[in-house]
Amino acid sequence: MPARSKAQQRAAGAALSARRGETKVGDLKGPARRMYDSMSESELEDLASTALDGLPDHAEGDG
Repeated sequence: MPARSKAQQRAAGAALSARRGETKVGDLKGPARRMYDSMSESELEDLASTALDGLPDHAEGDG
């Protein structure tokens, strides 16, 4: 499933980094923390790997 916005892609990247132990979970805030808690590494990879070209900064419903 591709990200719907640049904000969602960035949040997924932050959550994925924490899931892999590259950054601290405590540093996550808002959507990134909720993604970390509710999504698998595979799901986060799918969102984080979305190309940013043509994505809006924020989609309707994004923080």
